[in-house]
Amino acid sequence: MKRLFALAFALLLSGCASVNIKDYAAEQPKLDLKQYFNGTIDGWGMVQDRSGKVTRRFHVVIDAKWNGETGVLDESFKWSDGKTEKRIWTIKKDGDRYSGTAGDVVGTAAGEAVGNALRWNYVLALPVDGKTYHVDMDDWMYLIDKDTLGNKTRMSKFGVHLAEITIFFRKR
Repeated sequence: MKRLFALAFALLLSGCASVNIKDYAAEQPKLDLKQYFNGTIDGWGMVQDRSGKVTRRFHVVIDAKWNGETGVLDESFKWSDGKTEKRIWTIKKDGDRYSGTAGDVVGTAAGEAVGNALRWNYVLALPVDGKTYHVDMDDWMYLIDKDTLGNKTRMSKFGVHLAEITIFFRKR
């Protein structure tokens, strides 16, 4: 019984461990948002609830332009239910660190790129049934090759997992 308890406790603790962005330092190709998000990029994605069920799918077209170290990512979403959505990010690059704002982002997003990965954290004002909830977004991007980027986002509130968003981007 003690062994079973020890095993359960070890598994619980390992579930609390988190990936460190520095783990990707040697991975190639190197991700630079200014280089990747420049021009027109298509993305295909899905939202999964906490049970893993796909609840929505989407296509997004991003028109990205940079002026010095400041970029504008104009995102146009078309959802599987026919709805459309627009988000315009203003991103500032400072070495391997990034900050960003958008109309539905509370405060400022912050991120760091290391190797082929970027971790991006922000609070999203999410409208649901006439109410707006502030949810935490833990966003990870991985450059697969010069034209392909994978993105996985974990959405939570008060540390409780709500949903995951998976997107694959491809440069035109």
